[in-house]
Amino acid sequence: MTQNIYDTPAFFSAYSQLPRSVHGLAGAPEWPVLQSLLPDLRGLKVLDLGCGFGWFCRWARANGAASVLGVDVSENMLARAREETGDMAVSYERADLERFAPAPGSFDLAYSSLAFHYLTDLGGLLERVGQALPPSGMLVCSVEHPLMTAPAHQGWSLDPGGQPAWPVNGYLAEGPRRTDWLAKGVIKQHRTIATYLDLMLRAGFALTHCVEWAPSEDQVAAHPEWAKERERPSFLLLGCKRL
Repeated sequence: MTQNIYDTPAFFSAYSQLPRSVHGLAGAPEWPVLQSLLPDLRGLKVLDLGCGFGWFCRWARANGAASVLGVDVSENMLARAREETGDMAVSYERADLERFAPAPGSFDLAYSSLAFHYLTDLGGLLERVGQALPPSGMLVCSVEHPLMTAPAHQGWSLDPGGQPAWPVNGYLAEGPRRTDWLAKGVIKQHRTIATYLDLMLRAGFALTHCVEWAPSEDQVAAHPEWAKERERPSFLLLGCKRL
């Protein structure tokens, strides 16, 4: 079963104070680029994998989706999502994505933001999601960039010139990484970019977009404290089409 760290009180309290938890999609700096990968949602049946507080579910519905199902393992997340959603066309289901199996042909678009790097059997989920989509149905997702998940001890250092650097080791050694992010002992799964792409291909998807996201120069101008974030990508954004 997926580690359900979000139902741990200390972690959930800290996570709830993050900008993306307070301000929703507007608080996620990668959202404008991720949004650009999405198709026209009008009339589509949408699946949100790892829906959290339901921000994308509500946005999808407001932008024309016929129906939206948000799935998450955390009861804390789903409780707030339900509380903030007043639309019968948006529903939520508690499920472990390691086992979640949507009905074949039940959706037109699958979406996931920063959830797949928690999963051990991502390939199995992608195969089941692929079966739930029609030919040309889309999957759009984001994960922590493998340069972020690879090091055993994530953190900045200084290069010989005194500039910030992000040391990377263990990149080819795929598997679990224990990190202390908001709480001790958070488990994430490290995969190379090649593995993410291979899993998509094996599940019957064709790649349409691949973005190694870092803040833009305009974003850094507005938030100078983000300047060092341009030294390496933070997120990997992928768009895929079902064959």
